[in-house]
Amino acid sequence: MDSQITRIRTKLAKVPYQPHRSHSVFEERHRFRLGPRISASEVDAFEAEQHLALPAAYRAFLTGLGGSGAGPFYGLLPLDECRLYTMNRKPADGGPRGFTHVDHPDAERGDLFLHIVERGCSDLCLIAVTGPLTGRVVNGNADGFRPPNVSSARDFLGWYERWLDHMRDGKDNRALGLTSPAIVASAPWGPRATVRAGSVGRAARGAGHP
Repeated sequence: MDSQITRIRTKLAKVPYQPHRSHSVFEERHRFRLGPRISASEVDAFEAEQHLALPAAYRAFLTGLGGSGAGPFYGLLPLDECRLYTMNRKPADGGPRGFTHVDHPDAERGDLFLHIVERGCSDLCLIAVTGPLTGRVVNGNADGFRPPNVSSARDFLGWYERWLDHMRDGKDNRALGLTSPAIVASAPWGPRATVRAGSVGRAARGAGHP
């Protein structure tokens, strides 16, 4: 695990400068910087307060690399902002299952999932902390707008390194918030759109002068 943490640290330092990398949505929020590492005693205190044990790979990341910042979507949440959820029962109409905060009166009893990455709106990126999925990262939606998607990565470090590798290699990966350079180039927020907008602006300014 120590060698993987070292490898991830190196990849994170290099990936922003890769010329053909993918765009990671909301990367301007964290700018590929991690927050301070969390001490083992702080993690112990969190686990005692929440009556759980964090998955080993996630704990190793927090104590060995950083406790917040660089990650898919808006980035990793500070541990003191991570909240526990349970998965809702399957709706009677057969629709996707949502998630409910454990303190909500309607929360189901069951396996626990910790909200670890901010995705915005009611979308959630969680890590299972109890049950058969323990250690796996799950994307879902609190309101059940889309079905939960369990990452095939065996643990948090594998999931995080996949984000770095796919970004470096210029891949599309919706589950990791990555958009390939080809799509970025023609996107309404991409560089071509910026150049076109600048050209139109210059032409408009020039038209006002003989």
